[in-house]
Amino acid sequence: MTIAEMVAKARVAQAEFEKNFDQAKTDAVVREIGKTVFDNAEMLAKMAVEETRMGVYEDKVAKNKGKARGVWYDLKGKKSMGVLSVDPETDLITMLKPVGVVAAITPTTNPIVTPMSKSMFAVKGKNAIIVAPHPRSKKCTAKTIELINKAIAKFGVPKDLIQVIEEPSIPLTQELMASCDVVLATGGMGMVKAAYSSGKPSYGVGAGNVQVIIDRGVDYDKAAATIIKGRIFDNGIICSGEQSFIYPKDEKAKVFDAFKKNGAYIVADADHDKVVNALFEDGHIAGDVVGQSVQFVAKKAGLNVPADARVIVVEAKGVGAQDPICKEKMCPVLAAFGYDKFEEAIQIAKTNLLNEGNGHSAGIHSNNEEHIRMVGEGLTVSRVVVNAPVSTTAGGAIGSGLAVTNTLGCGTWGNNTLSENLTYKHLLNTTRVARISPKVHQPTDEELWG
Repeated sequence: MTIAEMVAKARVAQAEFEKNFDQAKTDAVVREIGKTVFDNAEMLAKMAVEETRMGVYEDKVAKNKGKARGVWYDLKGKKSMGVLSVDPETDLITMLKPVGVVAAITPTTNPIVTPMSKSMFAVKGKNAIIVAPHPRSKKCTAKTIELINKAIAKFGVPKDLIQVIEEPSIPLTQELMASCDVVLATGGMGMVKAAYSSGKPSYGVGAGNVQVIIDRGVDYDKAAATIIKGRIFDNGIICSGEQSFIYPKDEKAKVFDAFKKNGAYIVADADHDKVVNALFEDGHIAGDVVGQSVQFVAKKAGLNVPADARVIVVEAKGVGAQDPICKEKMCPVLAAFGYDKFEEAIQIAKTNLLNEGNGHSAGIHSNNEEHIRMVGEGLTVSRVVVNAPVSTTAGGAIGSGLAVTNTLGCGTWGNNTLSENLTYKHLLNTTRVARISPKVHQPTDEELWG
């Protein structure tokens, strides 16, 4: 089937769905999409690991279940069609309407939950969606869509409301982006730039490079355990995964002991370049280390690390562009930086972010509310996670207040439209019916300017 045929069928299906499905019926379909991935989490995780050869099976199971629960938790009971509100003072009526056909570009790093969440967001707003998976994960993504379509058929959903390109390619993805109504681009920076150049409204993402500050006075053991938990989740392929920790120099022994206690292998200064050269090629992350284990990375670097090592820690030789280890590392490796004053910690994080990952996310472990707010004010990121794993919190977690998603906007800092987590509200058009309300006093010039 050609892209033109897929889009034409999507438009017919979307019009039928919009006409025949009210809020309750729509929400039943959205729930079923999430529940299908939840119920098939193990099988889909196994497929993803085997096809992509990246990540950790147990973590992918947790991710499939967690994101399915979280997205439905966010969307459940939310109004997404018809009259949303009537302002009691101005009588302004706000109405919600579909955007049409959504093109969803999905990555090989999250080949199950990204198409799931985007489908839930799209259908919540009565849109059709066509998924363009990464070629390296086309089978598991196609299987996900197949299972979803089979599950929602019982609700009388039009056949072509949710589709997937089974044999994806760059030309087909580009054609899809140019033919749809809005593009959701989650993946590499090249694909995000292509989406922005498609001529259609697009929501993209930015590169991650999460900097985590460890404040004085915290439980270093707990902080280390939390940071490592976030860094090693799914072998570090999540864009919101911790990349560096920034610690107080005068507490280095305590901090590093805490990391060692929790399974960190601290790289000797003499082996620094071995790790850097194993991770990066021509300044970019080496493809063969993405989503791989500690043992794989260590072997490539020529290091002998204990069999039970959970993460590799490298002390940086500079900040920002001064050392490649300051960049995003999509595997279980952390960079470490020491600071004297807290303001210096913020500056280190900011310098690293300006080098790569600006606009994405950061973390802090602190009991000092003033310091927490200083980080929020001082860093150009769209989200700061406090005393929790950034990798599994920045993309939304129940109780965090952040929308649960797999598409994390980075604002203009990261060359994105959004500086928040993408959700269903971004796939809605809005009509506002306005009139001059007699309830609103019209001020005189003196009242207004005096």
